Parts: sequence; structure tokens; C-alpha cells
Amino acid sequence: MLPAMDDAPEVMQVFFLSDSTGISAETMGNALLLQFPHLIYERRLIPFIITVDEARRVVSLLDAAAEHGKVVAFSTTAVEEVRQELRRTSCPLIDFFDVHIHRLEGIFGQPGVRQAARLHGMGDVKRYNARMAAVEYALEHDDGQSMRALDKAEVVLLAPSRCGKTPTAMYLALQHGVLVANYPLLEEDLQRSELPLPIKGLGARCFGLTTTPARLAAVREQRMAQSEYSSLRQCASELRRAERLYQAHGIPTIDSSTRSVEEMSTQILQALSQS
Repeated sequence: MLPAMDDAPEVMQVFFLSDSTGISAETMGNALLLQFPHLIYERRLIPFIITVDEARRVVSLLDAAAEHGKVVAFSTTAVEEVRQELRRTSCPLIDFFDVHIHRLEGIFGQPGVRQAARLHGMGDVKRYNARMAAVEYALEHDDGQSMRALDKAEVVLLAPSRCGKTPTAMYLALQHGVLVANYPLLEEDLQRSELPLPIKGLGARCFGLTTTPARLAAVREQRMAQSEYSSLRQCASELRRAERLYQAHGIPTIDSSTRSVEEMSTQILQALSQS
């Protein structure tokens, strides 16, 4: 029996406000929203709020939303005048900047600059350039496409096809500036006990990815349906032999079926910091 319409959960409108890309507001806001999994959210990002006039327009939007249902906004704007304007809204507003900046100023004994777009902008040019160089490196060395400067790789991801090498490599490059190459374990590689020749001397930098045969088969089925490549038997065989190769060479293994790209990347970064 279907529940009455009156029993349907109300949708909570969620706004993420930022003077830059909004990545931080979304990340911190969503981290809190995850603690209320039974609610339904309708999310909207409003980035690049850098003037008081823009803040006024946002306040009008928030006030209108607050009149028609449940609503909450998360903000990471830094400029004081913009923040003061946003606080005029009748919408409940969680200001991450306000929560923490005063305490840090007290700890450091000096005021913060309170400038917009410092986290995801190009303020730290050296770090930004390093991240862009890492992205270019990851693209060039995706799926074993290039052997040029492979010795410069800080991380080499190994796995059979479609185990999550590329998104993990790109995340490490874009977010952390890590030089990552990813190398596919092909049938001829899995028939040998040695590491593939191009990465034979890079075993200490290698991380092996694995997954479950069922998940790998499902992913491959989307790319090449009803083929030997996507068959459960082939997937199980490749994963079994890949894991034997990892064990033989002492390569740390990460199961991509149980971890997100962010979690896998964090595990790799932790291992790098301890080496």
C-alpha cells in the first residue's frame, strides 16, 4: 500500500554560498548533511558572490525560498561587507568562515586578510602551477600511453582495465599535485610473475587497485557488452592474477569496490607520507 501524500518527507532546500568556486562550502556542508540521511535535499550552488549587490540578490533569493518551505544555507564567503549583507536573510545561515576565523585570529594574535577566492584561486601560483603540471603528466601517462619521463612518477597505479586507475590519478594530480602514472595490466603482463618491463624498477612507487569480479564485469559491460572482456570469468581471472602479482612484489593493494576516489587517494597520500 502506497503511503499517503501527506506522509511524503518534505524537501529541504540547501544553498551553498561562496565568493569562489563553492567547493569548500559544498564539501563542509555535505559532510554535515550526511549525518541526516533520511532527509531529502534539493541542492543549489551560488558561487562568486564578491560584491554587496550580488549578496543582496542572493538574500532576496534565500528569503523567497524560506517563505515556501524548509531551507538552509552554508557560506564560506570571506569579505566582511558581503558576509554582513548575507546575514540579513531570514534563511538559516551557517557561516563556516565566521565560526572559525575569530578563533584563529585570537590564536595567531593578528587579523586575517579576509580576502575572497584565496583557496581555489591562483593566489598560490607555485602550488597552482604544480597541480596543473601534475594534471598534464597524468593525462600523458594515462593507461600506459607514454613511457616518457616515467621515472619522475611519484605514484604508479597498476590494475586490470576499468578498476579506477584514471579517476584516482586525476584526483591526486588536480587536488594534490602528485605526479601519477597509471599502467594497465594486460593479458601478457598477467601471464608473467615479473612486473611489466616499463615499470620494473618502480615497484616501490606502485599501488595496485583491485575490485570484485561482479563490479568489474558490470563496469566493463557498459563499455563492451556481452564480450569475453566483460565476462565474469575473465574478470575474476584477471583480478586473481593481478593480486598474485601485487603480493609477489609487496605492492600495497587498494580495493576500489569499497572506497571512493577520495578515500583511495587519501590512503595513497598517507602511505607516501610514511615512506
